[in-house]
Amino acid sequence: MASENRFAGKVALVTGAASGIGRAVAVRLAAEGGRVYGHDLNAEALGETAALVLEAGGEMVTRAGDISSMAECQATVADCVDVYGQLKVLGNIAGIARAEHVTDVTEAQYRHMMGVNVDGPFFMAQAAIPHLLASEGNIVNIASNAGLMGQAYTVVYCMTKGSVVQLTRALALEYIKTPLRVNAIAPAGTDTSLSRNFAIPPDIDFELMGRYSGFRGMGPAEEIAALFAFVASDEAAGVHGAILSSDRGVTAG
Repeated sequence: MASENRFAGKVALVTGAASGIGRAVAVRLAAEGGRVYGHDLNAEALGETAALVLEAGGEMVTRAGDISSMAECQATVADCVDVYGQLKVLGNIAGIARAEHVTDVTEAQYRHMMGVNVDGPFFMAQAAIPHLLASEGNIVNIASNAGLMGQAYTVVYCMTKGSVVQLTRALALEYIKTPLRVNAIAPAGTDTSLSRNFAIPPDIDFELMGRYSGFRGMGPAEEIAALFAFVASDEAAGVHGAILSSDRGVTAG
């Protein structure tokens, strides 16, 4: 449970806010005094998140759109700043996942996952950075254990999350002489609608998937939200360019 007011007077733009980790982060930041601008493709579910934020004593403005569009990312950041007057935290959380045989991946499926998982975080960061520099704010990207290790049957997903890892590190170095901080959190399986609806082809070799399934099960989205709140807060002033694993030991060895 949130016990502090670390985000009082601060504005956070959270993508993927309609469900899962994005929803948990939106609620957590609001509970700690933050004003949240939530973005997602699912307008109805965004409304449900906004209701939860209100229950937590916070406020949230929502916008529905396709994060893979550069124009949409630019318009989202501009609207957030227009509504709230500033931007302190960008949470790049929106993402999709799928298991598949690599030879079965269509071009449309490939482009879609790249668009959501790679283009979205890049375009959002690109649009937000001038405002984050002005507020001495920070970016927290959601990567994955899949961005740190090879995984059978999720080749494209691994590629996208590896890109998020390198986006984080490269931005951190480009802005290392400024107050802007850029970090990423790399969860493993998290109990969200994304993981519960994770489709697996029936003819895969489950022994290969078992290597990265872990032994401690999936954690709740609130666990990642708690880490996010720390990383995005002033308490983590010395954390920059870090990829913080919260994966219950999956990448330990």
